[in-house]
Amino acid sequence: MSRIDESLEFIPVRIAVLTVSDTRSIEDDRSGQTLVERIERAGHVLVDRKIIQDERGEIAAQLRLWVGDPEIDVVISTGGTGLTGRDVTVEAHRDVYEKEIDAFGTVFTIVSMQKIGTSAVQSRATGGVAGGTYLFALPGSPGACKDAWDEILEKQFDYRHRPCNFVEIMPRLDEHLRRK
Repeated sequence: MSRIDESLEFIPVRIAVLTVSDTRSIEDDRSGQTLVERIERAGHVLVDRKIIQDERGEIAAQLRLWVGDPEIDVVISTGGTGLTGRDVTVEAHRDVYEKEIDAFGTVFTIVSMQKIGTSAVQSRATGGVAGGTYLFALPGSPGACKDAWDEILEKQFDYRHRPCNFVEIMPRLDEHLRRK
């Protein structure tokens, strides 16, 4: 089972949060705020936070900007992962990914099933990597953001987490870009 190795030092990661919504503002963005609070409470650094409308090209452009920023290690988006016509966040993420983290969506579904039963099938949470940056797309509810952070991401972004974690392989995510 997973555990925290207290003999290792915690390494904070630098995270940007993107809320995808046609109607939210910073003042009423409960999902984005849920992520911000958890990120900071865990000891990580919030580098940037934005709200953008449900437009595939605009979402992908923002993701690419953050992927190109050496001060950002992780991008977490919330919103736009459902099944309606305006839900295009997953497609925008996949436009940017170099590699998809297939098991993230599976594990998120397992976590969600424990909370909301078969309604979990309506979520298309996804994760991937581009340019040495982790990218995750979460559903737009505060509960889904709590579940993803508390049950998956908080552990994977803790360098002390065993048997393995995302932080320990971060230096190697873009090694293919450095090959001659």
